[in-house]
Amino acid sequence: MAGPTTAQRGSAHRENRSSSGPPPPPARGGFRLPSRRTLVLILVAAVLVGGGGTWLLYGSSWLRVEKVRVRGTEVLRPGQVREVAAVPMDSPLISVDTDAMEKRLRARLPRIDSVHVERSWPNTISLNVTERQPELVLEKAGKFIEMDAEGVRFATVAKAPQGIPRLEMEAERSPSLRRFGEERLRRAAVEVATSLPPEVRAQTRVLRVRSYDAISLELSGGRSVRWGSPERGEAKATALLALMKAEREAEHFDVSVPGAPAAAGS
Repeated sequence: MAGPTTAQRGSAHRENRSSSGPPPPPARGGFRLPSRRTLVLILVAAVLVGGGGTWLLYGSSWLRVEKVRVRGTEVLRPGQVREVAAVPMDSPLISVDTDAMEKRLRARLPRIDSVHVERSWPNTISLNVTERQPELVLEKAGKFIEMDAEGVRFATVAKAPQGIPRLEMEAERSPSLRRFGEERLRRAAVEVATSLPPEVRAQTRVLRVRSYDAISLELSGGRSVRWGSPERGEAKATALLALMKAEREAEHFDVSVPGAPAAAGS
């Protein structure tokens, strides 16, 4: 008996394909969504890992405070900073309130200009300190009050720091005192001090304030500088340097009007 013809075989093949249904669409990009069972297993694993991480940070003995490192101190003693910081030893490192510690250090140690408290894993708290630097000292009752570039009086010391000009306030009878107040006049003095070129600052012994517009310097060797107000400090500094180079024998310099500086021999 003859076998099926080619047309019959093609018809049977089409019927078989039709009966088996359409083929499943290919996964996009080769990615198949995980099964519900896989999703449940992933969720359980995440919960276990999260619980373990919480225990590691708060409950284990591995990540607890064991050391306190102090950096950046010059005048302050590291032990003094540690004492004020009051770091809770053997407590979880993650639980240390670094913001509160920074506020406490700035409040109780005025010499600190800025401080950054950071966690150094696995077991150290680092106290990174920047101290205020004196620009002037104000003598009072045999002691010296240090002032920084912002006019902040941050420390009283028994001995004046070397190389820091002494501030003398002589504005008691000046109208400037009533108009500006003593605090503003002190800030004006600091503005002048920070305007001085390093070469001039190294020679400055006294910075005297008689009024807002009458600030002067006493230099080493009996020389003096009439500075005037704290305004236009950069121009005055440039004029003073040029004048001191041109008039090396002069003893008195006037840069209160920087466009017309003057020098005198005696």
